[in-house]
Amino acid sequence: MRLKAANKHKGRNNIEWRSHEPSRLETFSDAVFAFAVTLIIVSLEVPKTFNELFETMKGTISFAACFATLFQIWNQQNLFFRRYGLNDGLTVALNGMLLFVVLVYAYPLKFLFGLLFFDNVYTVNGHTHEMISTLQTPTLMLIYGAGITAINLLFFLMYLAAKKQAKELKLTPVEAYETQTIIYLNLTLTLIGVTAMTLALLMPVKYSGFSGFFYMTIGPAYWFWYGYRAKKARKIFGSTLELIS
Repeated sequence: MRLKAANKHKGRNNIEWRSHEPSRLETFSDAVFAFAVTLIIVSLEVPKTFNELFETMKGTISFAACFATLFQIWNQQNLFFRRYGLNDGLTVALNGMLLFVVLVYAYPLKFLFGLLFFDNVYTVNGHTHEMISTLQTPTLMLIYGAGITAINLLFFLMYLAAKKQAKELKLTPVEAYETQTIIYLNLTLTLIGVTAMTLALLMPVKYSGFSGFFYMTIGPAYWFWYGYRAKKARKIFGSTLELIS
């Protein structure tokens, strides 16, 4: 699966693949991601009644959102190892921390998306209950923000470590430039997470949930940063170079 995902990017990537076969580290990572998906699965039991089936199916949308988020994290990790093929002690340690955060992050992620799609209620035996109180909202936003921040910070450190090994990896000027672009992007995403957490702390409790809207700046951040770096790259390298995340 890693090879298929990587090959789809290969034809439009400025960084050549330095790893073509999954290592034991990547195989272990795949197992961890698979376990994380298991943790967010809609239901582990077969519904016994139609009401139970209906409640289970209501969770499909939130499961899809959680799955898409985990898949994006997995794909970024996959691209990193395809690009650089690193297996040194620092990379192993950072990757291990990334996997730990993913596992810890699974349940808060599932809860948050469930909260968004279930309108703050869940049903047990025909009775509805509140999922979270207003006073608990800031804590939830801090937990979610901590996960987002940690993941982007770890990717920042992994790409930074790869850049420092540019000579050993024999990175071309274009590859080094795109690696630097990704480093700054992950730093930006980390700062977005920190800012959202700060807003959750500073805003009045009843409005703290709105701090989550700050994550909507991630899309414009991608667009602006890659647009700026691509324009600069064309001036430096004198070509129609396009940067691919």
